[in-house]
Amino acid sequence: MFNENELTFTQVKMLDEEGNIIGNPTITTSDEQLREMYEWMKKARILDQKLLRLQRQGRLGTYAPLSGQEAAQVGSAYALTKEDWVAPSYRDHAASMVHGLPLEQIISYSKGHLYGGKIPEGLRILPVQIIIAAQTLHATGIAYSSKYKGENSVAITYFGDGATSQGDFHEALNFASVFKLPVIFFCQNNQYAISVPLERQMASKTIAQKAVAYGMTGVQVDGNDILAVHEVTKEAIERARNGEGPTLIEAVTYRFGPHTTSDDPTRYRSEEEVKQWSQQKDPLIRLRKYLENKGLWDETKDNQLEESFNDELNELIDVIESKQIPTVDEAFDYVYENKHDLLVEQQEEAKRFLANGGGE
Repeated sequence: MFNENELTFTQVKMLDEEGNIIGNPTITTSDEQLREMYEWMKKARILDQKLLRLQRQGRLGTYAPLSGQEAAQVGSAYALTKEDWVAPSYRDHAASMVHGLPLEQIISYSKGHLYGGKIPEGLRILPVQIIIAAQTLHATGIAYSSKYKGENSVAITYFGDGATSQGDFHEALNFASVFKLPVIFFCQNNQYAISVPLERQMASKTIAQKAVAYGMTGVQVDGNDILAVHEVTKEAIERARNGEGPTLIEAVTYRFGPHTTSDDPTRYRSEEEVKQWSQQKDPLIRLRKYLENKGLWDETKDNQLEESFNDELNELIDVIESKQIPTVDEAFDYVYENKHDLLVEQQEEAKRFLANGGGE
């Protein structure tokens, strides 16, 4: 008889909240790589705060903030190569940035620009997926294709704890495990599926243990510890490339802000809880303390990075906002490579609507 009490997962953690190494872990990242990962995290935080302010000013559509989850995204995406694939959700622009998605695309998409979802040629990343857990199926399909073609690429897909309650998630894990596909299921457990806390979503003690039912490796990691996230992702990638199949990674983290800008988190989260995570467990502060302790970072470098990146963002936003807003009829040019007759008819109808005074 299966004893659920014996099913335990020890959370992987290498860096404590004060930036000190825990125990004697194997750290394969160089000092330069750690500085670069911190810079990515800092840029992601600055971008997130900038886009949130733009939304409040009416210059951006509904937006899903990521602050608090930078270590989970940057640490994992940094372990990939350019031959690997990323299947993101709507909150994963830090991972997308690291993998090579231009800032212009991220900002344009957030502003609802027609061309914001266009992926540059040669970049192995899928457009943002807003259907919860659907990207897990897409990543599984990509991994199946890679294995079928004899390629050495790995697919990683990002999703939240709420996605694990969706059927697509379970179908993806089942298919990937049966065929031992090179795919990593990276769950950012930020404690809430919009307003629904984790304990109302599942009775299992961890999300990582769900891997057991599908015969794959499951790992729970401190999602605010970028060293640990990077190492467990590297190990999962190595297993995938060696033909050992998929891995489910549960990165335990927290979103500091709302689910989206249409959400009011004060209705379901206490101020004390938010302060505990944002003040004591901030992933940026943790890595910065570690770098400062090693003499690799200081206040001057931090201020310089913030100033230069803010300047870059401001210039880019000015360029994007100066562009002419695409009209509805232009969207029909990007449905299929070759438009069929019905699509042409619909596009012409849209043009007539605009010509007769319809909105953009």
